[in-house]
Amino acid sequence: MNSDNQEQDTAAAPHGAEIRRGPLRPGERVQLTDEKGRRNTITLTEGGAFHTHRGYLQHDSVIGLPEGSVVTNTAGHQYQILRPLLSDFVLSMPRGAAVVYPKDAAQIVTMADIYPGARVVEAGVGSGALSISLLRAVGDQGSLHSYERREEFAQIARGNVETFFGGPHPAWDISLGDFQDEVVKTQAPGSVDRVVLDMLAPWECTDAVATVLAPGGVWISYVATVTQLSRTAEAIRADGRFTEPDGWESMVRGWHLEGLAVRPDHRMVAHTGFLLTARRLAEGATGLVAKRRASKTNFSEEDMNAWTPAAVGEREVSAHKLRRAARDASSTVQRGALESAEKFQQESGTP
Repeated sequence: MNSDNQEQDTAAAPHGAEIRRGPLRPGERVQLTDEKGRRNTITLTEGGAFHTHRGYLQHDSVIGLPEGSVVTNTAGHQYQILRPLLSDFVLSMPRGAAVVYPKDAAQIVTMADIYPGARVVEAGVGSGALSISLLRAVGDQGSLHSYERREEFAQIARGNVETFFGGPHPAWDISLGDFQDEVVKTQAPGSVDRVVLDMLAPWECTDAVATVLAPGGVWISYVATVTQLSRTAEAIRADGRFTEPDGWESMVRGWHLEGLAVRPDHRMVAHTGFLLTARRLAEGATGLVAKRRASKTNFSEEDMNAWTPAAVGEREVSAHKLRRAARDASSTVQRGALESAEKFQQESGTP
């Protein structure tokens, strides 16, 4: 392939793809895995070193190597060097709020049918884990508009997203404020293909979602408790502008594989949250009411208090921790990753 074709391929590549190919460069994160399977994620810097009680590894001995290399530190211990996968990045990135686990992000992208070019809105942003998956799904030609109530969380999310993609993503916008108030100001009626809500009280957004969501569009909510799940489902049914809601959860169990000793792992990623989906009906259409036995749909005061942050086990994050996470997510080294990579390419002549 000649240089002209390489330049065309680079220009046509989706945003962020260029930093996931080629030799390992200064400024990017890599994952070190030792002989016992223990993993550490570091950011490569010229002249830097990764220290443990079992010797140290010079960053310069890693920079320029192809991904998948095996290197040896000063004490003779070996490490596999790989770029972190999205799931690895999400679980190790700086955070202020709890992240949406990869297993749930994958379900959201698939079950909500997030496709390239889709127009998606989400709330709240948290630490940006789900935003990264949504941006990958909509691509450069789609759009993701995120709404977040807390400025500190928005800063952390922005830093993590820009670190993962090597800079600002062309399809992403983020606004501060309550979703139900802001989305109707920024999105035209019926202009949104998908709505993704990760918040305490999604039932408060029913009218806003119905206003901006296009006929046939999907609304998917991620909630932590059974009470939230039930309240949201009943609000959707009562509104009448959506299809019958579907709710589910996913559980992931790994397996131990060693010779003939093949068995389920003792630990698994079990309940993390519930997912609820519904689709917008055409304007003027009324949702079909499923035939079912009568059941309690009114919520007592005790029920209403069951979804508060304290009740669902959400810990208050200190201001100091949020500032530190925001600083880590948008550190000088991370923000300069793409510039360092470009400089390295120019100096080394690598594509």
